[in-house]
Amino acid sequence: MNSRFNVIFRLTIRFALLTTSLGLALSLPRQTEAKLFLVATSTDIASIARFVGGDKVDVESIIQGYQNPHYVDVKPSYMVKLHKADMFVKIGLDLELWAPILAEGARNSKILYGAPGFVDASVGAEILEIPQIRVTRELGDIHLYGNPHYWLDPDNGKVIAHNILEGLRRIDPENSAYYEENEAKFDKKVDALLPQLEAKMKPYAGTKVITYHNTWPNFLNRFGLVAAGYVEPKPGVPPSPAHVTSLIEKMMMEKVKIIIQEPFYETKISQFVANKTGAKLVILSPSVLGAEGVTDYFSLFDYLIDNIIRAFQEMGIKPQT
Repeated sequence: MNSRFNVIFRLTIRFALLTTSLGLALSLPRQTEAKLFLVATSTDIASIARFVGGDKVDVESIIQGYQNPHYVDVKPSYMVKLHKADMFVKIGLDLELWAPILAEGARNSKILYGAPGFVDASVGAEILEIPQIRVTRELGDIHLYGNPHYWLDPDNGKVIAHNILEGLRRIDPENSAYYEENEAKFDKKVDALLPQLEAKMKPYAGTKVITYHNTWPNFLNRFGLVAAGYVEPKPGVPPSPAHVTSLIEKMMMEKVKIIIQEPFYETKISQFVANKTGAKLVILSPSVLGAEGVTDYFSLFDYLIDNIIRAFQEMGIKPQT
């Protein structure tokens, strides 16, 4: 897997090539639209934006739910989409290294950083694993500002909704009351759902799992599970034979029976580890539209919790009384 540094270089070169071919497409006049057009980097952010914006917005995402958000091909069609956008909402925390390339190439000043139509959804969220040491390439794909998968805690979903609300207030102040009402409904729905999810997981509090990539700290922290290790020795670094051997020994010693992996990573090594340890490899999408039936932000958590509990039961992991 390419490092974040190589990704930046490749994207910069591609940006230079793409912007040359986009002049004609971006020079076309925008048609008058009744609704605001919001572009989010991910399906998760887009789902929340649809809830807050209601029938006054159209929302599209750049990343699909089955894609790895770290690595997205820069396409002219994405720049054209952003050229038409009234608001651009990012996950932030340098997860989308490709996003600034797209935004700059879109030739739309109102969605650039600092403009009214730019929203960093991470502002004010609980961010875990903020590096306390100097970040170097030897540490793998460490994010400078902390782990960017914060949307996997429903409480942070409310923060995302509020950031989107603030953006909508800036670009459409006449409808602020409408957006505020929708945000309040979103918060109320989270507050009703979260205790139910926590109650389901409470009997399994303290259960250890292995994850492939370090995607899940906010989710595990919220629902009382513990990451005992990772298939990747460092984020974005493929596992070596020595690391695999060490991981197998650790799982056997600590009786870890579950490996969680996203669908966009190769499963060969994880399945090998599962076979050697008698564990179960559970493929879970961390995003909306990444699996069948996961149609919005709320159903994402139903899907995750239900599948994890099912895996626990299949592996004979019993609830604590």
